[in-house]
Amino acid sequence: MTDLISYVGQLAWPLALVLSWMAGELLFRWTGLPRISIYGLAGFLFGNLANNFLAPTDSNAFLLLANLGFGLILFELGYRINLNWLRANPWILVTALAESILTFAAVYAVGRQFDMPVLAASLLASLAMASSPAGVLRVFNEQHAGGQVTERALHLTALNCVLAVFVYNVVVGIGLFQTSGNLGHAAGASLLVLVASALLGVAFGVLVPRWLRSRAGAGSDATMAFALAVLLLVAVTHVLTLSPVLAALSFGLVARHRRSALGIAQRNFGPLGDLLTVLLFVFAASTLNWTSAWNGLGLGLLLVIVRLAVKIGVCAAFARVSGISVRKGALAGVALAPMTVFAIMLIEQTRRLGVDLFDSLAPLAAIALLLQLFGPLLTQRAVRAAAEYSPGKES
Repeated sequence: MTDLISYVGQLAWPLALVLSWMAGELLFRWTGLPRISIYGLAGFLFGNLANNFLAPTDSNAFLLLANLGFGLILFELGYRINLNWLRANPWILVTALAESILTFAAVYAVGRQFDMPVLAASLLASLAMASSPAGVLRVFNEQHAGGQVTERALHLTALNCVLAVFVYNVVVGIGLFQTSGNLGHAAGASLLVLVASALLGVAFGVLVPRWLRSRAGAGSDATMAFALAVLLLVAVTHVLTLSPVLAALSFGLVARHRRSALGIAQRNFGPLGDLLTVLLFVFAASTLNWTSAWNGLGLGLLLVIVRLAVKIGVCAAFARVSGISVRKGALAGVALAPMTVFAIMLIEQTRRLGVDLFDSLAPLAAIALLLQLFGPLLTQRAVRAAAEYSPGKES
């Protein structure tokens, strides 16, 4: 019997990934639901049924692989950011600042109203600022979306992620200093990490395109070169406990503006990106506990509604001055709904510093579960309502 349990434990993750992928493909074809919502649901069910079979070493290995999948998505998001557009239309940056700041303020105020401690409310509010690049970008690619709502949502996602990482790390640093009194330990979780991460990403963004340009005919294998570079970059950040979010975003942003071409056919990084995406969403959802999600469901649902209302309201309010209709501005706000993977990966990275924040954020499991299931669906409906998807190209 012991041997049988051991065998089941070794097969648990591979079986979960295969079954999640199969469920995602079948339900996408039957219902049109985003694949990643199905992956998340499968991961949540798997995590609550089978995590007892997993050894800590297995979890660490899959965390690294999940970070690699996250890094590929962040690189692609950074690659699609057009700094010239932001310079020409600074209202996009103003919109991002306003919706991030007001989201933080609204979530913090609701958390404090329900007697959450100041530190916990601040952490939850900082996570709520962000939209998940994994959720937004994968849905857009799945729908072959393109247009004003799509591009605006992508740029807002990148900007609010950077702001969220900054605020989150500052709050974590303050919390560490309050509990330990160790300024060095606190600094290690905050601004120095962000600067080092961004500089590392910039270095990759300069060196990799330069290496590609030095080789004749390098365009044909640019996808492989960028994929391997992202894998190396995320592995380095994992070892040095830096931020893969800022590193990968910086890499993609600088690579784009070094004029390295990444073809449309190479979006998602092909089968490698698809495989790591399944693993990423299954792993992220498997960290959620049913008991925690149920206990925090009431407050979690309220916070989801408040967060989404702020993002939609701000995007609609700044729509006309930034060059689109109020309706399309509101749809861009709806598209920003996903949050789960980004929040969970930030929490997991903080856990590697020896700080476990998940249990102190009671509603987070409920928020993460709700937005894992419904966030991608809202993004999908937003681009469809904006008529920015290509139904004949869905794959």
